[in-house]
Amino acid sequence: MTINILHLTYDMRIGGTEQVIKNLILGADKSRFTMSVLCIESPLGPFAEDLIAENINISALSRKPGFDVSLIGKIRKHIIEHKINIIHCHQYTPYVYGVLGALLTPAKVIFTEHGRFYPDSTTWKRKLINPLLHKFTAATTAISAATRDALVEFEYLPHGDIDVIYNGIIGVAADTERVAKLHEMFELPENCVLFGTIARLDPIKNHNMMLRAFKRVIDAGINAKLLIVGDGDERANVDAVIDELGISENVIMTGYESKPHNHLELMNIYLLPSLSEGTSMTLLEAMSLGKPCIVTNAGGNPEIVLHNQTGLVTPNNDEHAYAKAMIMLAKDHARQAAFGIAAKARFEEVFSINNMTQAYQALYWQLGTNHVENK
Repeated sequence: MTINILHLTYDMRIGGTEQVIKNLILGADKSRFTMSVLCIESPLGPFAEDLIAENINISALSRKPGFDVSLIGKIRKHIIEHKINIIHCHQYTPYVYGVLGALLTPAKVIFTEHGRFYPDSTTWKRKLINPLLHKFTAATTAISAATRDALVEFEYLPHGDIDVIYNGIIGVAADTERVAKLHEMFELPENCVLFGTIARLDPIKNHNMMLRAFKRVIDAGINAKLLIVGDGDERANVDAVIDELGISENVIMTGYESKPHNHLELMNIYLLPSLSEGTSMTLLEAMSLGKPCIVTNAGGNPEIVLHNQTGLVTPNNDEHAYAKAMIMLAKDHARQAAFGIAAKARFEEVFSINNMTQAYQALYWQLGTNHVENK
């Protein structure tokens, strides 16, 4: 018996949600599951190319502005033509279209919420609509307990009906020679503490607060540099803050890197100052490399990084507290090492790709076999 699963999402650009979909597909038990992707927007994005190379069926629709009623019929037609058993909807908007498209078809719906916007909000429409959508949903999952709680508070979904399945990744590896070349290229001084972050340059990632906290680190006399990997719409604003603070000699901006694992290995302390997070993939990668991390108390961050055990968690958007944590950890090499060892152990225990794929595949199998038995 093979269960046909359709992943419904916005697109397959580079991002956490898309990485989860890619990992679920590439890690699937092909003797039990056939997986495909339907995007409600185009173009498809780089991750689609990776999956197409693996002969995965991927299609894209072109969603019109506003609520595009025509998408419902297109999704329904796709479900019927491809004999889809389960439609796994990733994020809220694809979920709405997915539920409506699956009505009057045999397909069962799974909704996964991958993260929340900051500050979170709701509308009276959702208070009316979401409980109805939920009645036609076979399973709901969230990537952290914080995300689950947000679904309860802002989307009016029942707490007991939401399962938490943490994101998982394959632990990354670095090339020692390339790391050494990066060290030389960046002209890092001896005994320099290298803080670093890897994220798109977006307001939600709160680079500005991190930069202002880093200025306090420099003013405290710490021999440190900050490595920022990533690009985005906030680039000009980030550059302006660096110039305003007068720390350009201490900040290294690399732009976008498709595989920044060697940059990550070079870092002594990993920073994640986001205003909002679900389960950050780069944070998991940092932990897989045994990096001590300093994160904000946002979304799933404190579930991933255990305060004073695998890293440090500071209040959200608190420049003073973030700087204090950076200074303290930069001065304490023994604690850096202890946090790094504990972080790697926690990653392997909780956030490996096998844990995630097995959890979802158990859910797929349960819903798929129940569907057959109830025919």
